[in-house]
Amino acid sequence: MRKLKTLAFSLQPLAFVCVSIATKTGDDGTTALIYGRRVPKTHPRVEAYGALDELNAALGVARASAEHDFVRGNLLVIQKDLIVLMGEVGVAAEDLPRYIKDGYSVVTPEMTAKLDALVREIEAQNINFKGWATPGATTASAALDVARTICRRAERRVCGLKETGELKNAEIVIYLNRLSDLLWLFARWVETKSSSTTK
Repeated sequence: MRKLKTLAFSLQPLAFVCVSIATKTGDDGTTALIYGRRVPKTHPRVEAYGALDELNAALGVARASAEHDFVRGNLLVIQKDLIVLMGEVGVAAEDLPRYIKDGYSVVTPEMTAKLDALVREIEAQNINFKGWATPGATTASAALDVARTICRRAERRVCGLKETGELKNAEIVIYLNRLSDLLWLFARWVETKSSSTTK
């Protein structure tokens, strides 16, 4: 009987293991890159992948606001691709060979080609815009414009890494440049669809 009680007691903690999200390791103003290198939270690399994280969140708002499956489906694919970008940008340049050797994905021209195909697909349709577009015609298009401006900021942060030799894969800059163009087109596409259904 005593052995049964001991066994039951020893198993109980396993059922209630809970790890707090608050690790407190960043209380000193530093954070860890992939593979554990600690840097200040103001480090340009942290600024870059932080902007990418913010972009992904903004795309989530745009996807939740979208009324069309065409927009929702493509934004979800882009959000998943951004995880690849964030992972690669979150690795110190000296650790990138290890990252690749460990089998993690990096940004490729094929990823950018998917965006190019979407740009061509949208441009082949009758998209209405004259001059400089003013965001806010619809909630859904405004969310896309917010995501676009965050994308441009992420692009600037990544360009900063490239200029200092901290970014080895120039395809990341190309991808973000193309993505911001695509988000602008998506916003105009949404506005066009909205105006055609209200006539």
